[in-house]
Amino acid sequence: MNGNGFSSAETEYIRKHHNKQQPGENQCGSALVKHIKAPVHLVWSVARRFDQPQKYKPFISRCVVQGNLEIGSLREVDVKSGLPATTSTERLELLDDEDHILSIRIVGGDHRLRNYASTLSVHPEVIDGRPGTLVIESFVVDVPEGNTKDETCYFVEALIKCNLKSLADVSERLAVQDRTEPIDRM
Repeated sequence: MNGNGFSSAETEYIRKHHNKQQPGENQCGSALVKHIKAPVHLVWSVARRFDQPQKYKPFISRCVVQGNLEIGSLREVDVKSGLPATTSTERLELLDDEDHILSIRIVGGDHRLRNYASTLSVHPEVIDGRPGTLVIESFVVDVPEGNTKDETCYFVEALIKCNLKSLADVSERLAVQDRTEPIDRM
């Protein structure tokens, strides 16, 4: 681990894929890491679904995509009650199936997350001798009037941590199903 708490591999992936969005003067940002006990192809198959974020994001109840799934596509997301929002409009900035990178930008909605941009990247690793996945999600967002940078970062990080935990749960369930031998082979 280095001084910022990231391993050298994590630091390199963040430098390579996530440092494009540095926080400005009245913004905050951060990168979060999750290690998932499931192979990259399974994790990516869930994480890449710009059209179905509700498959793993627990605060989303519904998503409707306008147009084809391509750079610039918009999705209208309905947020479950309990959060200070009901809708969010998000644009697909990047979907790279080769390098496993998904970037989105929030362009509207009834919430206080202005100029929010996030990048999620997925990388193979070995966990306990089995194929695993390192997931990194970084974000930058404006600090709303009346809030501090720390408050804003804490709120967004809490949402991302919840989403990454859910991504791990969904992916690890898929991995267990993927390893199950068919009954007729027993």
